[in-house]
Amino acid sequence: MKRIITVQDISCVGKCSLTVALPIISAMGVEAAVLPTAVLSTHTAFKGFTFRDLTDDIESITSHWKQEKIAFDALYTGYLGSFKQLELMSKLFTDFGGNDTLIFVDPCMADNGKLYPGFTQEFAFAMAELAGKADVIVPNLTEASYMLGIPYKASGYDEAYIKDILRKLAALGAERVILKGVEFDKDQESMKGVSGKIGIVSYDKDSDAFSSYFHEKLPTSFHGTGDIFASVCVGALMRGWPLEKAYALAADYVVQSIKATVSHKDYNWYGVDFETVVPWLVKHLEENK
Repeated sequence: MKRIITVQDISCVGKCSLTVALPIISAMGVEAAVLPTAVLSTHTAFKGFTFRDLTDDIESITSHWKQEKIAFDALYTGYLGSFKQLELMSKLFTDFGGNDTLIFVDPCMADNGKLYPGFTQEFAFAMAELAGKADVIVPNLTEASYMLGIPYKASGYDEAYIKDILRKLAALGAERVILKGVEFDKDQESMKGVSGKIGIVSYDKDSDAFSSYFHEKLPTSFHGTGDIFASVCVGALMRGWPLEKAYALAADYVVQSIKATVSHKDYNWYGVDFETVVPWLVKHLEENK
């Protein structure tokens, strides 16, 4: 069985970060080890949440792993809250990467044109350095813009613009880039059949090849869907799926999870009911062995 180490915070209530990654990766038939960076009572959309920083525990945990000669097939980082944590992840990549170990970075720090509270442009550049050490990165368009230090475009871009963004992200060092949240205006559409849809465009630096997957755009959004996407994607890669099929499965699972959530009269506002759609995920994994 493949083993992934996922490095993120734990929001005890809220369906994001480790409380999403652990069950999803496990359901996909992949061992999920965890390295918690912080413990929060809830995620940050709640008011008055508690927070305990675990940065000082990271080195002692990883030192014990080295002592026990524990190895991982993938290193998967999500939300990282400080420059120190970025430095520690760089060391983690050095100590536990190499050979066939996949390094997968989800630069969780921004969305909808804005950085999350507490982050700065300097942090985004530091995240770009960490992303440059990865094999696969999965930024959304906002995160990509901040990592490259360019203005964010919410709309009005075309296919050539997206391809330029992808090539610039790959130039940071990652071999494969998955750009989320791409949506072309009808008058800017240069990819057939994507009008009214939202999706992913990816780039493989070795082959200089682009691929894409677009799906229906739902009229609502929820906290934690990016964590769900990344967890399914890295899990599928560990199951031997090609990148294009892995991110398509991840996108479809997010859509299915949102639909399941809003089908309930009194659904949770703080996160999607990904749990009820786990059978859908397992079925699709089995059908596409």
